[in-house]
Parts: sequence; C-alpha cells; structure tokens
Amino acid sequence: MQSRTQQLWLRLGNLGLRLAKAAQRLGEFAEHSAWRLSARRVGLGLAAALTALFVVAGGLAPTVAMLGLLATTAFLALWPADGAAHAAATASAQAGVDRERLWQLVVDAMPEPAVALNGMARIVHANQLAEDQFGAGRRGGHIASMSRDPGLLAAVEEALATRRAQSVELHGRVPVERRLLAAVAPIGEGASQLREVPTLLITFRDLSEQDRLARMRADFVANASHELRTPLAYLKGSVETLLGPARDDAAARDTFLKTMGEQAERMSRLVDDLLSLSRVEMREYLPPSGEADLGAVLADVAHTMEPIAQQAGASFSLTGLNVAGPVRGDHDELAQVFQNLIQNAIKYGREGGKVDMRLSREPREGRVVRYRVDVIDDGPGIAPQHLPRLTERFYRVNVVASRERGGTGLGLAIVKHILNRHRGELLITSELGHGSTFSVILPGLPG
Repeated sequence: MQSRTQQLWLRLGNLGLRLAKAAQRLGEFAEHSAWRLSARRVGLGLAAALTALFVVAGGLAPTVAMLGLLATTAFLALWPADGAAHAAATASAQAGVDRERLWQLVVDAMPEPAVALNGMARIVHANQLAEDQFGAGRRGGHIASMSRDPGLLAAVEEALATRRAQSVELHGRVPVERRLLAAVAPIGEGASQLREVPTLLITFRDLSEQDRLARMRADFVANASHELRTPLAYLKGSVETLLGPARDDAAARDTFLKTMGEQAERMSRLVDDLLSLSRVEMREYLPPSGEADLGAVLADVAHTMEPIAQQAGASFSLTGLNVAGPVRGDHDELAQVFQNLIQNAIKYGREGGKVDMRLSREPREGRVVRYRVDVIDDGPGIAPQHLPRLTERFYRVNVVASRERGGTGLGLAIVKHILNRHRGELLITSELGHGSTFSVILPGLPG
C-alpha cells in the first residue's frame, strides 16, 4: 500500500514538473504576444514543480508537501500585484497619452489659426499659426488674453452654454487693417471642467486678402470702363457733329475723321492690352516649359523696334549679343516684355534722345546663372514717389501726356506678370533729369 502511495505521488510529481515546464513555455510565449500570463499562475506552477521534486527526492512527506502546496496557492491567490493588470494599466495610460497627443497634432496641422479651449474658456492648445497671429505663450490663460473682441467672447460663452457652433466677424486695425471670420465649434458631447480636456475649437479665417482682391477687381472694372468711356465720348461727339453742323464742312470733316481714327486706334490698343493682360494672368502660375535664347529674343526686338525709334527721332542701340543667354521661357512673351520697355523709353524719353539695351551676365550664385537686360533712356526721369506704383494697372505718372502718346497704363503691368511667370525680376531706377533704367533679371538654365 505504501509503495502504491509513493508511486502515486511520484506520478503526481512528474505531472507537476510537466505542468511547470508548460507554464514556463506559456510565459515565454506571453512575453512576445499581446496576451500576458498572470504572475500568479507562473508562481503556482513553479511551486508545484518544486514540491514535486522534493517529494521525489524523499525530502518531504506527501502530506506535508500537499499542505505546503495549498499554502503557496492561497498566498498567490491573495497576492495584490498582477502582471496582466499592470500591463493593462500601462497600455491604458499610454493610450491616453497618445489620444492627447493625437488631437494636438490635428490642431497643429490645420491650415488656419486654431485654438482649443477647455470648459472654462481657457486655452488648452494653439497651433503655430495662432501663436504667430495672436502672440505666443498664452497656454492656460483665458480666451480674453488672446482677443478682447466682445463678439468673440460672447460667441464662446454661447457655445459653452448651448453646445452649438457659433461664428462671428472680427475687425482689427492694428498693426494693419484686417477682417477675420472666427468659427467656434464644440468638441465632444458635453463641456468638461478638466483643465487639459478640449471642449471648444476656434478657427480663424483671414478675409483681408479676399477683400483686397475684390477691391482690385472693382477698381480694374472702374478704370477699364473709364478708359473706354473717354474715346467712346470722342467718337460719339464727332459723329453727331458730322451729322449736324459740320455736314457740309469739308475742313471740319477731315479734322473730326482724324480724331475718330485716333480714338478708335486708342480703343483698339486698350482692348488688345486688356486681353493680353488677361491671358498672362491666367498662366502666371504655370512656369514656361520651353527654352529661349535671350540673344535671339533681343535681336528680334531690335529689328522690330528700330524703325519705330527712327520714326520718333530717337537713336537705338543694342549691346551684349556676344553673351549666350539660354533661359527657361517663352520667346514671344519675353519679346513682348522688351518691346513694352523700349516703347516706353521712346515715348517718355527725351525727344530726339537715345535708348540703349544691354545684355549681360550676373555673378553666378551656386549653380544658377542669371542674365540681366537693361533698357536705358536719357529722358526727364521719374520722381521717387512714383516708382513703387509703376507696375499697377492704369497707373500713369502724367495722365495727359500718356494719353497723348497713346499709352494705356497697362504695359508695365503686363511686363510684371510675364516676369512673374518666368520667375524673373523687374528693377526700376531713375533720377530726375538723368533718365531711367528698367532692368530685367532672369534665371538661366542650370548647368
């Protein structure tokens, strides 16, 4: 009987040893998987294995071993620490940190200034655009520390109370005049009183540029209408005169017909310039894909403009054709640039004066070569206050002189937009009594 009992305990010991090994393997598997084996189970398996070994070795009586195993089991059952619970708590905390970091990244990635507020209307987070526009270092402060606009403060209070989106316009005059549209949107289902939990999101859309473009379009239409109205008035008056008092007056008829022809030509130039400006503006943001040689462009321009200069009594010269000037550009558009500049130099330069056009190479900046074309006249020059506005549409230094000489006020605006498309620059220098210089700088092909 005793022998059978010992054999039974021996078998139980072997079984416990196998269970311990299985527990060990499960523990190793748990280290590399999402499932964590409980520390209690691992400890219980080890206790069973040790107990079985002592029994097999004869160091413990079976009854004592059983009591020890039961005591170990009870101790492990009451052990407060649990590896799985600890891992779950760590994962939960990490998930909380990740969620907080996630919504902050979303606010940072917004293309407009954005500010997150908690349930007490205090700033929890603001992206870089908001900090640049309203000032940095306002985290934790009330929304009033960022903007004291009563409309915005009222919209925030209303959104916190009703949990409904609000919008309000903000008007600022310092440091520059601007108009903003603020949208206040609730986040989540209710207003939280926790300091770090976002409850409202405010985004700001700047409408100042939109207003500026609208004013520019309105001014453009008004100016174009005015420019067309003047020659139309001349034509209408001439026709009425020819049909009335000057019906049988041959001398008056010749005078009025000449005036009508001049005004019709002026209207034609204005319409052509308006269409040209419209085409250039439509393609301004599409850089040209072809290649052009500045030397060939200037040679064509010189061949076209030399008879016009001779007719006006001015001398025209071109230097620098020995310089190779390969650029990324459109041959015809670049020719239009230099034709406009030379026409202006002939019209507004000194009567019987001279116009020089020079091609040169700028000092190299890294691998980029830049070419410079200067159009120089010896006219009366331009006052400094007019220089920044010369490329505006319909801007003229002398309106009467410009109209008498056939100017439309759009030539330099066309030049500016063509050079913007070619990634070039227009520099204007002038001194009263000493002429003017219009310089075009274009990047060459990389080499």
